[in-house]
Amino acid sequence: MDAVFFPDRPTIVITNDDGIDAPGLRSLVHVLLSTGLHNIQVRAPDSEQSAASHSITWRRPLGAKRAIIEGSTAFAVSGTPADSTSLGISKVLFPTVADLVVSGINMGSNSFHTVYYGTVAGAREAFLQGVPSISLSYDWFGGNSTVEDFKLAAVVCLPIINHVLAEIKKGSAIQENVF
Repeated sequence: MDAVFFPDRPTIVITNDDGIDAPGLRSLVHVLLSTGLHNIQVRAPDSEQSAASHSITWRRPLGAKRAIIEGSTAFAVSGTPADSTSLGISKVLFPTVADLVVSGINMGSNSFHTVYYGTVAGAREAFLQGVPSISLSYDWFGGNSTVEDFKLAAVVCLPIINHVLAEIKKGSAIQENVF
């Protein structure tokens, strides 16, 4: 069942490179939904796509299959993070374009060699198509992080996301891409 759409709330498309079932993505979605302030749409790869860079699918059909993430409208995309973002903001699945694309929360740092990271590419694809975006990563500790760590990281990101949305609403969002 699709989530209820509230026209007075900003719409956020969530994507990543770790896949639709990644704890970072799931935690981010649940924390954003818990605020009751946003429409949440999820378009993420159906499998891990780490280091996919900004690759796109063009030699085979791109598919999207419903995924269950309670409170959101979610699709697992048979492609890369850039494909997921492009599909998520294309109006193919929904009649509206997102106010913001958030890519993440990635498992591990994306602070070096950003050209290679699919999480950054998910946000970059939105930017290239004129939609404000941010990418988020969590530099987990030796693989010992838990879902609770990702929930805490998502809570810490809420003020950043809400500030960006407020700037977008005012029409003063930053119009540059910082890598």
